[in-house]
Amino acid sequence: MSTERSAAPFDPAAVPIKDASTVLLLRDSDRGIEVFLQRRVVGMDFAGGMTVFPGGGVDPSDSAASVRWAGPSIAWWAERFTTTEGRAQALVLAAVRETFEECGLLLAGPSEDTVVADTAQYAQARRLLEARELSFGDFLAAEGLVVRTDLLRPRANWITPLGERRRYDTHFFVAAVPEGQRADGDTSEAEHVQWRTAAEALDDWQAGASILLPPTWAQLTSLAAYATVADVLADEVVIEPILPILSRNDEGQIRVSFGGDEGYYTRGGPHPWAKRTDI
Repeated sequence: MSTERSAAPFDPAAVPIKDASTVLLLRDSDRGIEVFLQRRVVGMDFAGGMTVFPGGGVDPSDSAASVRWAGPSIAWWAERFTTTEGRAQALVLAAVRETFEECGLLLAGPSEDTVVADTAQYAQARRLLEARELSFGDFLAAEGLVVRTDLLRPRANWITPLGERRRYDTHFFVAAVPEGQRADGDTSEAEHVQWRTAAEALDDWQAGASILLPPTWAQLTSLAAYATVADVLADEVVIEPILPILSRNDEGQIRVSFGGDEGYYTRGGPHPWAKRTDI
């Protein structure tokens, strides 16, 4: 008699929703506003092979960290994201930490009105942070650095739809690249990085050269309406949570429904991710 048990059926409602932060890193150019994009390594558990902005999950240490803080208060961030102060701190610190880990940009400085000019001196700490062998709070304290939250602005809040096997409550930020710093692709999570205007990135997607999840597409579409980085940073957008809905069409392809999704399907290129059978 076999003692093997069949796998339990997938219960979408049982999938935990984890907090995450992602950052649109911007710079002005002769072609317009450029944004830093990464193509994630194929085979990763979430968004493998897709083009995204730098970011990742909130770490427990982000909530517990005691850091020097310059710029809008934690209470201000909590109000903008309609959440608790503890969660707001974690989201902001995760945004700054992930930006440093994934592309080497550090939104911090030795004082409240300065920013690090060259992050190469922190290369070893960056590796330790990515490996979770060093907390971001301990790194900042050891180097005497102040988090410059005034260099960030809140942008959006998207929640992974019910039905996915990994779900995130992701808060989007925008930030201008600090003067003197350079974004790189020195991370284990990205196989290719590039600076593109929103229009160029959308053209790539429309031609089938990249794959964009709905939140990435929506942010690029929104970004295309601005002339300068200063215009983006000055726009006090209202942050309302967006929870798309998953469904299947008659051909068995997955559709992600959200406000303004018509452009995603009528003007877009191929959506190979929609052919998945794992949900």
